Parts: sequence; structure tokens; C-alpha cells
Amino acid sequence: MDSAFLFILFFSSMFLSIQAFQANCLILKCGDGAPDIRFPFRLSGRQPHHCGRPAFELSCKDNTTMIRFPSYGELVVKSISYDVRKLHLLDPKNCVHQVFLNLNLSHTPFRYYYVIKNYTYLNCSTRLPPSFSEVTCLSDSRHHVYTVESSLVLPESCRPVKTVAIPFSYSPYLADNSFGLGLTWSSPGSDEDCEAKGGQCKLQTGYSTTKPEKGFPIKYLNLGDISSKFLMVLLCILAVVLLISIKMYHSKKVDMQLENENLLEVLRCYKAQENM
Repeated sequence: MDSAFLFILFFSSMFLSIQAFQANCLILKCGDGAPDIRFPFRLSGRQPHHCGRPAFELSCKDNTTMIRFPSYGELVVKSISYDVRKLHLLDPKNCVHQVFLNLNLSHTPFRYYYVIKNYTYLNCSTRLPPSFSEVTCLSDSRHHVYTVESSLVLPESCRPVKTVAIPFSYSPYLADNSFGLGLTWSSPGSDEDCEAKGGQCKLQTGYSTTKPEKGFPIKYLNLGDISSKFLMVLLCILAVVLLISIKMYHSKKVDMQLENENLLEVLRCYKAQENM
């Protein structure tokens, strides 16, 4: 039975190894109500690099999910819609047009979710007529900032600051920290395939995460199927080993009984000779 016991230990260690591998890429979140974090996103410091794509690193700050852009800084991740690939962000500084002015998505895998249009930011020394809406979070008593269509003739008191392609111009009726701050990302076909098959996606081993190139390899891994099939094979092997062990045990037991009976017969014969 020693072989069966050793195999049970081996089987248990393999099962725990599978469970530990699965745990490496478990769906995580920063707190109650926070969005689920799974491929292509990765929670930095708590998930291995192969659990997400480059430039999709998220972090937790006070139970809030954050994403960092080099051109601007940190933004709050309000929600992630994996089915339509939409990242809904909030500006912690409560000034979404400051984000629009400074956020450079050209070197990231993201782009604006909504249709964009060129708008010019104006810095004016005096207030414009009420038909223009002042960007209050960028203005003060001496500088009045407005967003206008690029084709508009500039007023004399204004100078252009920057022309950018953004989803919406400023409106006082829109939330100033989040409206229009929705991003989407491109998804290679292999991402969609493994998601559709109900498995988990991960980067292939050996891929360099320091180079966010397009078309990097994605490995499809259906952990549920792999573990169940592997366990079935191990169970079959275990059953065979147990049957062989039991048979060997009984065979050894029978041999011992026969040996004992032969030994008793020899002893009886020896005693009988002594009594003669």
C-alpha cells in the first residue's frame, strides 16, 4: 500500500499546483463596487505580467481602481465593459478638459470611445458673449478659457492655446469630471477567440512586456478543461495503481499465510519426532 500512498501524495501536490496556477490570474478588484480586473488588464503588483497586456496595468489606491498615463498622470477607472471594450474614466482633479488638453493616446493601445472632432481651446483676456461657454475649471479672473470649433474666426481678445481632437466641447450642462472620458482598445482576434471559448487569456511565456508592440502573441488557456481532463487521467492512473497494490497486498498476504502454515506443519512434525 506504500505505492498507493505515495501516489496519493503526488496526485494532491499536482492538484494544488494546478489550483495555484489558476490563482495567479484570478479576477481581482480593488474594493466593493470596483470593476473586475482581468485580461487584458492586470493589477500591478498582485498579478504576474502574463495575466495582462503591456500598458494595461492598473493599481489600487484607497479601494479605487486607477490607471496611469505618462502624458497626464492617474485617472480613476469607474467601470470596464469587456464586451464592448469600453473604459469609463473619471478625472480625480474634476476637470475633464484638462485631461483632453494633455492626454496623448498616440503611444498607447487606447483611443476615444466616442467620435472625435477638432476643437480649439482659447485663452481670452475678457469674457466672451453668453453664447460661448467658459471652461470654469481652467479659467480664473484674468484668463477665460473656451472651446470652439477650429473653423471659427478668433475674437481679438483671445489667442489659441491648442487644437485637439476630442469627443465633446465644453458644456456647463455636462459633468466636468467624466463626460466623454471613455476609452476603447483594439483587441487582437486571439483575445476574442479565447474569451468566446470561455477560457482565460494570457501572454505567451517569454514575451517581453517592455515593448508594447502590436500583434504580440496571446495564448489561449482554458484552465477548467485542462484541470478536469488532467484530473480524470490522474484518477484513472490512481485507480489502476490502487488495484495493483491491493492485488499485490492480498497476494503477499496469501504467501505469508502459506508460509506460516508450512512453518507450523514443520513444527508439528518436529514435535512428533521428539515424542517418539
